[in-house]
This record gives sequence, C-alpha cells and structure tokens, in this order.
Amino acid sequence: MSVDLSVEDAIATITINRPERHNAMDAATYEALSEAWQRVRDDGDIKVALVTGAGDRAFSAGADLKSFISSPGDLSRFWETQRGQLLNRGLEVWKPVVAAVNGYCLGGGMTLLLATDLRVAARGATFGLSEVKRGLLPANGGTQRVLEQLPHPVAMEMLLLGEPIDAETALRWGLVNRVVDAPDVLPTAREYARRLAALPPLAVQACKELAARARDMDRTSGLRLEQTMLRMLQFTEDAQEGTAAFAERRSPAFHGR
Repeated sequence: MSVDLSVEDAIATITINRPERHNAMDAATYEALSEAWQRVRDDGDIKVALVTGAGDRAFSAGADLKSFISSPGDLSRFWETQRGQLLNRGLEVWKPVVAAVNGYCLGGGMTLLLATDLRVAARGATFGLSEVKRGLLPANGGTQRVLEQLPHPVAMEMLLLGEPIDAETALRWGLVNRVVDAPDVLPTAREYARRLAALPPLAVQACKELAARARDMDRTSGLRLEQTMLRMLQFTEDAQEGTAAFAERRSPAFHGR
C-alpha cells in the first residue's frame, strides 16, 4: 500500500509509504490519501491524525512527476470538483492534524504540511515549493496557504524562485512548531497527538473550525459565530464534565458528547 493508516488510542497515523521514491505521490497515492482523510473525518473513534512519511529521508518529495507526465489524466475530470478530496485540496477535517517531517518536504509534501495544525521537523528537514522550476505551480493550496503562514517576502521567494529553506529557518519563520533530532521526530509528534486526544474533542474541533473560517469573515461575523459555537458547547456533556472535574480537582473524562 502506498498509504498506511493505523488507529491506536484515538490517534490515526497516516504514513505515505513510498520511501524508494522519497514518498513522492502518484495518482494511486493521492487516491489512498483521499480515502484516509475521509476516514479521519468520519470515524468517531478517531480524535487526532498524525501524518508522516516512511523511512528517514522524506516526509514527501511531492507529486511523482514522472508518473503524471506519462499519464496526464482525463481533462473532463477537471470539473469533478468534489472528487478525490484531500486535506490540502479543501476537504474539511476539523479534527486536529499533526505532521512529523522526517526529511524532504517539497512540492505536494509542502502543500500537505501547510494544511496541518501542529508540525515537528527533523533538524535535517528541507522545505520548498519547487514547482515553478518545472514550469508548474504549487497547487492544492500552495499558492494560497503559504502567504497566510509566512511573511510576504519569504513566501514569494519560495513561490517565485522555488528555493528550499532548512528546518531552522522554517522554525524561525513559524512554519513549524518544533525542530528536534531525527530519532525524536515521531515521539515528539505523538506526544502532541496524545495531548490533543485527551482534550474534549467537540471543543477542539470548534476551535479549529473557527480559526479556519475567521480568515474569510469580517470581525463582526466571526465574533457572532464564535458566540454561537460557545453556546452550543455549553450544552454538551463534555462542558459539564470539564466544569465538574475542575471543581472537584480531578482529571476529566471526555466522551465527545
């Protein structure tokens, strides 16, 4: 399988499994990723997702250009806009997603990273949007999200020149949360995932959705939506449990209700 998915303790681990190709993604890989993200979205037993690449050389080197050049696809599918949805192609997954970047994170790997929430990188990791050098552009949100997440001059340098940055530069500009030694990447990412899985899932998902939608809303509308979601959360069992546990000085037990 080009994509592996396992679930343990409410954490779904998605692994892009083509290490011989630096986890470059061909059509079959993108299809498998789409199925994996839809399962994360729909499976009530999953609270958090962690995405990484197989091996120790790459998170993902992006699209497998050789496979797409040899089989460019059917243009008629261009208008099938909800087909093969991905996390970075507009699929709404409000469960938090942690990325463990264990090497090259380029092209489509970088656009996938930009759609995640918390990010841990190895010291030797490399980040870049190199598509312009191939006469292409970083689709699946690359031209959109990079300008939201990096300062304008930094983002435009990545987009227009296609030059990569190293892990320390990514950390300095806020592209990743942590930079650690290579053996610590997955354990650190799993610790993030474990902490997220212990939180009340409805509140976590509400926070993520509000943060995402706020970018496209005026302040008044955003504040109103915030109050609406807060009122909804106040009627959940999790909110009652959180309040009771705080008052009783004990650890809460959340069930997503």
